[in-house]
Amino acid sequence: MGFVLSTLLIATLACPIADPAPAGPRLPYEPDAVGPTNIENGTVDVTTDGGEGVLLAFHTRRWTGTGEKPAAPRRFVFLFDDSIRFNTTAFPTCDRTTVERDGIGACPAGSRVGGGTAEFYPTGSAEVAVFNTAYANGMRGVLITIPATGTILENTFERVAHPYRDRYRWGSDEIIPPSTVPPQDRAVTQAFSVTFGATRDGRSFAETDTPVGRPMDFGVYSHYVTGQITLAEERTTRTS
Repeated sequence: MGFVLSTLLIATLACPIADPAPAGPRLPYEPDAVGPTNIENGTVDVTTDGGEGVLLAFHTRRWTGTGEKPAAPRRFVFLFDDSIRFNTTAFPTCDRTTVERDGIGACPAGSRVGGGTAEFYPTGSAEVAVFNTAYANGMRGVLITIPATGTILENTFERVAHPYRDRYRWGSDEIIPPSTVPPQDRAVTQAFSVTFGATRDGRSFAETDTPVGRPMDFGVYSHYVTGQITLAEERTTRTS
């Protein structure tokens, strides 16, 4: 089963799509740019991590109806089923400064808690590496990095707000700060796969009480430089 898209809700409803993580870091202001409407789909796979926990693999793809370059993102929030819990304190952390200065190879052993692949528009791909991290304000989360491009995306784990709490507990809030590059010229991924999950010393980074064969809820909230906001949600089945 794939994401059930709510792409046009913001244009057709009196109320916009609600922010699932409004208490987190603020999105820097930038005027909306003129650009295409993005179309998205995706899936989530939930499988065993080989221990007591699970691997949560998000696969998303975006395109435009005209075939032109999709609009660049401002923010993503990954939404996790309300049974998911993250054992952030059981794993070492890596910080942004270490990655910027010395690369991901300098991150402590055991701090890598995921990975994936980024596919760029119009061509090309690169490895994604995910690291457990802690922020100066006490918040926990992950760094989603693309070493080949020097990209470091700070994600904070936040409790979701209403009306999301009937399906989700945690969101991974990822803000892409504005740059000096004009919005229409910024690099865009046309597909992105990222997995959250790892094991260390008998502990799992992501855990759930949901047994194999039972449904779970996931989603991705997206905000683009054009002002477009989408909410993609899926009910998937844990397969192992």
